Amino acid sequence: MIDGLIEFFSTTGFTLITWKMALMWVIAGVLLWLAVAKGFEPLLLVPIAFGALIANLPTRGVITAELKPNGVYESATFTIEGRVVAHAPGAPAADPAADPAVQKLHVERVEGGLFDFISQGIKLELFPPLIFLGVGALTDFGPLIAMPRTLLLGAAAQLGLFVTFMGATLMGFTAKQAASIGIIGGADGPTAIFLTNKLAPELLGAVAVAAYSYMSLVPLIQPPIMRLLTTDKERRIRMKSLRKVSKLEKLIFAVMVMVVCILLVPDASALIAMLMLGNFLRECAVTERLVKSAQNEIINVLTIFLGTSVGITMAAESFLAPATLKIIVLGVIAFGFSTAGGVLAAKLMNVLSPRNPVNPLIGSAGVSAVPMAARVSHVEGQKYDQNNYLLMHAMGPNVAGVIGTAVAAGYFLATLGR
Repeated sequence: MIDGLIEFFSTTGFTLITWKMALMWVIAGVLLWLAVAKGFEPLLLVPIAFGALIANLPTRGVITAELKPNGVYESATFTIEGRVVAHAPGAPAADPAADPAVQKLHVERVEGGLFDFISQGIKLELFPPLIFLGVGALTDFGPLIAMPRTLLLGAAAQLGLFVTFMGATLMGFTAKQAASIGIIGGADGPTAIFLTNKLAPELLGAVAVAAYSYMSLVPLIQPPIMRLLTTDKERRIRMKSLRKVSKLEKLIFAVMVMVVCILLVPDASALIAMLMLGNFLRECAVTERLVKSAQNEIINVLTIFLGTSVGITMAAESFLAPATLKIIVLGVIAFGFSTAGGVLAAKLMNVLSPRNPVNPLIGSAGVSAVPMAARVSHVEGQKYDQNNYLLMHAMGPNVAGVIGTAVAAGYFLATLGR
């Protein structure tokens, strides 16, 4: 009887639990608490936390699985001279002798489970661009078109990316890792995942958690920086009402921005193209069904898959490393400098153009956290003047920040990804 119980116990997952796994359970619990109890980015933190919990349990068939005789869990990666050219679940082995043109073609067999296949959406760079499709369908570019100079505020808010890139390099990270850490300052989760997967996939879990955590903490991190860099008089500045932007202007804007950005930074093509496609669908007024799908079903399903796939990368062995703590600290620095860059750019704009002043509080919205950062600018402004409505003005730099972060990611890819 006792021998039977001992034998049964040896087949369970209890014998595989380590203290690092238990610590990751606590971290996953904290993320769930922030999402559920505090409401910090729940749509993303809940899937990420669940993925992290799953990654630190002795699962079978979720992340990896035993290779079955019938090849159900087999996946084949075809490479030519070290370059991956195809990847297909259950693909048959290739015979190099069968075709002289593929004599250097060989097949690597790997085990895979449920999330091994779902996470291909990140590895193959599908999820982030498709989420940008939904973001474009949800976003009104009108405020940016009505006040084009706010594009400069979105550009200035990328300051944190490059400051942190240099800081991370000095701390011993490679250039590719430093770029992946610096992108946290853009407060754009999909872009951070997109860039990190290409340049430093070993940091994906830490970078994604830092990016989404700081996005959720925008109402706590930004206001002190905004108050520190502005005067009471500046916070009370009332801006002129924005003009109405026509449908034709919005359609032309989406196409022109896509063309110009792709010509300047081809490596950002996937993100920019999907963002502008989503926005064009929104503004053309003849694709209502497609817009609703992009705004709801597509982005919702992808958010679940993206979040859990990121969480799955947070295995204790890789996440509980000194580098993770450095990334968390550098992420705060990146976010702080990005906020400061936008505010200071707005102050400089007022010096150069005093007749049409900009409330510097909207400069902080130059980070990509849409529309949360714009709301923070508005709420902060109303603390000093209850009749001052900054939300629509802040949406200009907020949208510019999305474009700016994608372009910055493309720049890093162009210079470091070769």
